[in-house]
Amino acid sequence: MKNLIINGREIGSDFPPYIIAELSANHNGSIDTALKIITAAKRAGADAVKLQTYKPDTITLNCDSDEFQIQGGLWDGRTLYELYEEAHMPWAWHKTLFDHARETGITIFSSPFDNTAVDLLEDLNAPAYKIASFEAVDIPLIKYAASTGKPMIISTGMADEFEIEEAITAAREGGCKELAILHCVSGYPAPAEDYNLRTIPDMLRRFGVVTGLSDHTLDNTTAIASVAVGSSIIEKHFTLDRSGGGPDDSFSLQPEELFALCQDSKTAWAALGNINYGKKLSEQSNVKFRRSLYFIKTLMAGEIITNEHIRSVRPGYGIEPKYLDDVLGRKVKVDVSYGTPVKREMIE
Repeated sequence: MKNLIINGREIGSDFPPYIIAELSANHNGSIDTALKIITAAKRAGADAVKLQTYKPDTITLNCDSDEFQIQGGLWDGRTLYELYEEAHMPWAWHKTLFDHARETGITIFSSPFDNTAVDLLEDLNAPAYKIASFEAVDIPLIKYAASTGKPMIISTGMADEFEIEEAITAAREGGCKELAILHCVSGYPAPAEDYNLRTIPDMLRRFGVVTGLSDHTLDNTTAIASVAVGSSIIEKHFTLDRSGGGPDDSFSLQPEELFALCQDSKTAWAALGNINYGKKLSEQSNVKFRRSLYFIKTLMAGEIITNEHIRSVRPGYGIEPKYLDDVLGRKVKVDVSYGTPVKREMIE
């Protein structure tokens, strides 16, 4: 399995999880808010901040027929065009946001939703591309983004294994050599029980690419748990204020929560370590507190040891309790007193 490198940061199972703060629509129409979100993502410890690059006319049609109406859920009663008109990141902001991220020291890239978005992002020298779940079936878009030769991450929400394979094949055929996929549930928000995290190790085996999680749950538990089953990337929506009223605010992390995710996911990864049955460094000083055999009565040289004379207790300066039967019935070679550890040289 080949790792990804995005802006000099290597991503894979041998490295701490790569944390992506998804800015999405949380700018709420203000470039100043977008700039503050980028700064806050850097302060929280995220590796990257991600935008979404589309216009309402490049992602849907200005049509109010039933097919274009949202029924139920977070955006009930709106047309797709209305939603995306409010939520989209104005293209005129992109250079300012890219410049600010680079000055701040955080990687920035985006999800393109058509070929013109890829062209804009290429002009800004985006270091990678993210294909959103709803676009994972847009094979021509995947191939066009892949033709840049940049690393690519594909979200797989709603896609079955055959559609995921098609997307991976399209990326490879388009020229992508560094590829990752994200297990995802395209619900906003999504309940933790829908995530079926055991899918992640199966994806690793089945598709053989770096795998991570695009997490739409309301807290960090699912994301942190995903690290234990092989997730190398975690993407979460990020906002300054969850009560801000924007289209994505309500299911996004706030700064203190993103900070916790960055810390706790890396702790979870470090805890995985390697297969190791030996004594750990933190245990070395406590070995002496293991159980061992001690004399609990005073004996004179030549006396026979019985169960009344020795016991398995802490600390561990005597011989191991597994040798109890070997010691019983033997004679002591020297005088011993209460509280003396049993040593081999003391016994005939």
